[in-house]
Amino acid sequence: MALHVTSTREPFPTPSLLGQATRTHRTAAAQGGGGQLQLFEVSSRKLPISKSGAIDDMCERVGVPIPEMIFGDNLVSVRHPASGWALEFAAEAALDRVEKTDRGMLRVAHAGEWSSSRELGAASAAGIRQVVKPFDWSYSSDYRGSETAGGSGGDGGEEQQKKRLGGGSSSGSSEPLKPIPLELLKRRDPILFFDEVVLYESELDDNGISLYSVKVRVMEHRMLLLARLYMRLDGVLVRVRDTRVYVDFDTGDVIREYTAKEDKFENVKRNLMMKGMLPDAITTALRDSNQVAELLPVVEHDLENLNLA
Repeated sequence: MALHVTSTREPFPTPSLLGQATRTHRTAAAQGGGGQLQLFEVSSRKLPISKSGAIDDMCERVGVPIPEMIFGDNLVSVRHPASGWALEFAAEAALDRVEKTDRGMLRVAHAGEWSSSRELGAASAAGIRQVVKPFDWSYSSDYRGSETAGGSGGDGGEEQQKKRLGGGSSSGSSEPLKPIPLELLKRRDPILFFDEVVLYESELDDNGISLYSVKVRVMEHRMLLLARLYMRLDGVLVRVRDTRVYVDFDTGDVIREYTAKEDKFENVKRNLMMKGMLPDAITTALRDSNQVAELLPVVEHDLENLNLA
């Protein structure tokens, strides 16, 4: 499809192009506990990097400088039409979850703190977090998706908007939270829908990488979504923040698991060396979030459940 854009302020993409670029898989399984068909819609959209006009507007709304590569029209979403519940992953909402501070202070602090961080080899992980976290130039978002609550099946009013993801304490339930059933996901079921979508990426002024991406795969009876923030600040810190969303189409169960991991860069590099890797292999491994993630200690974990049947 040829794209002819002549102005940074030209409306782009058009609603028509957004629709054409959106892929949607609709799946229906057995009757749910409430007797209604558990129909889910899983959608994804991938378009080119946002234009400068759209980037400027987003910068004003979010209040932080935008990464070099921002895909403002990309998205991944899961919807349950019967209840109205939905969970969507989009770039602007992800950036809105980075740590914020004064714009002028950010630029000055970025240069100063990066210079001083080169001498932090013996600093603790907590000390390093104090260097990196307040300065949003690392784009370390803790975004878990934008949720739209679903109706509870009441007769209207307040009873209609109560179905949303939550933990045991917030929901008031004494029942233990269900974990993601890994054994079911290990089955070699045919994949009916798959996509991988990048929301934003930055090379951190050639000092590493910050990448937020979303993968989704749909089978006949279930689906799994993985939204990952991978941030590597060379010589300083490596961070992985994973949001996994599991949906069982037969029961209407939705499980969201958030896991944050991080460690000092030198610790990660040392662990890769202990696995017998040579320098070139270590450099390659540090670009692969899957290899790095398994080496990092967990610093935060959260589990949420929802049933839409």
